[in-house]
Amino acid sequence: MALDKGGQAGSKITPMTHQTDIITLPHGRPGTTRRLTIHRFGSCSGPKAYIQAGLHAGELPGMVVARHLLDHLIRLNAEGRIKGQVVLVPMANPIGLDQVLLGGHVGRFDLASGVNFNRSFADLGDTVADALRPGDLGPDADANRRLLQRALAKAAASLQPRTEADALRKLLLSHAVDADYVLDLHCDSEAVMHLYTTPACWPLGVADLAARLDARAVFLADRSGGEPFDEVCSTPWDRLRAHYGRPDTPIPVGCSAVTVELRGEADVDDGLAAADAAALIDHLCWRGIIDAPAPAMPDLSDLATPLAGVDRVRAPVGGIALYHVSLGDRVQAGDHVATVLDPASGERHPCRATSDGLVWSRTQCRYAGPNDILLCIAGRQVLVTSGPLLTA
Repeated sequence: MALDKGGQAGSKITPMTHQTDIITLPHGRPGTTRRLTIHRFGSCSGPKAYIQAGLHAGELPGMVVARHLLDHLIRLNAEGRIKGQVVLVPMANPIGLDQVLLGGHVGRFDLASGVNFNRSFADLGDTVADALRPGDLGPDADANRRLLQRALAKAAASLQPRTEADALRKLLLSHAVDADYVLDLHCDSEAVMHLYTTPACWPLGVADLAARLDARAVFLADRSGGEPFDEVCSTPWDRLRAHYGRPDTPIPVGCSAVTVELRGEADVDDGLAAADAAALIDHLCWRGIIDAPAPAMPDLSDLATPLAGVDRVRAPVGGIALYHVSLGDRVQAGDHVATVLDPASGERHPCRATSDGLVWSRTQCRYAGPNDILLCIAGRQVLVTSGPLLTA
């Protein structure tokens, strides 16, 4: 029996039923246990989509959307309509879900280390590049994609975490890094619907996703800093293509990864979640992973702006933030967008936009410290030329 380049015997692949894995996280403290639930649908052949929600465990809208997605996928699987593979992780962070401090839920940062749960994922591009041998890649771009997906999955499986949080990162990455499409569901403090992806991923169908979700902004960056989940799934392909991609060894964009920001933290609404889940299902239909018609969407190819062009309007002093613009408003450079009121002295300090663009997020907490970010504007002019592009 012939072996493929992954070393597996060629055989007919049996379609999967709905499989649910409940995995205990290692490296926990004695007497404690945390588990991660992973749902798999469809066939091991064909394109693979990976969707997770709640990596920042305090961001609840995505987990409601994931519940609706699960119901859709159970029905579609029973109808035999899932032609590829869909992996769904509805609650991606059992550590963060368990973190309550003085009555407040702390789901963004690991209290044990202080590290953001959506940072410090392993970037496996160099590991795979170092393991490539002459002759591994050939003239077939799709064959190269499959070979590199297997190599990325092998590299993820070889990671040796020492903490529970890093064990969680390995587990999530191991299920996503060989996917063709990755959707990481988040939300902001107060925000309109928006997306993050890379310049290489954007032209390959992300505009369809943005249109179906009625996104108001899309932010592009080759590398935003800190190794967030979506980028460690997609950016290794950029480097592999830069180093090894030639006319005789073509390397495609092997993973289209997108962070989907489902508005703000307070937008926990069953109706919104149902509509968002339906939009995501339609996008998977459009991608060919689900065998069902999807309505045509308008071309939003001009929606994207550079992440380095975000104008983060900051408080000049501490005080109470008073907003003069709403989410979705368009502003111009110099506009008075907020005021910081010192409640002790009564002094008012104006805050002005430095670029033209759309107000896409505001901070829920109106009590600001000096230099705190109050609101963000999606501009087209690059403002940041070095350093990380994401906030903590």
